[in-house]
Amino acid sequence: MTIENTMSEIRDANLNYLMLAQQMIREDKASAIFHLGISKDIANLLDNLSNSQLTKLASAKMMLARFRFDDSAILGMLTDYSKDRALTNAHAVVLMANQPVEAIA
Repeated sequence: MTIENTMSEIRDANLNYLMLAQQMIREDKASAIFHLGISKDIANLLDNLSNSQLTKLASAKMMLARFRFDDSAILGMLTDYSKDRALTNAHAVVLMANQPVEAIA
């Protein structure tokens, strides 16, 4: 895969993520804040972006979405299929809910 292809894939992923985030925020802001792991201020900013602003932001040369967990235990819980799936997911959600929300530095 060439650098140009990689950048195109990142732009597409960013645009899809931003459009989904904006839709979630507009449907249920409190739930979106929790599920996206963002602050209320960031949710408000995303909610107010125009289509052209979304497209411009999506063209950043970096992934805008990132994994919400840096702990291998959470990743292990989400991928361990030998246990009760509903209980495992609930436990992972509780652990992730305790993490601080993202903010623009």
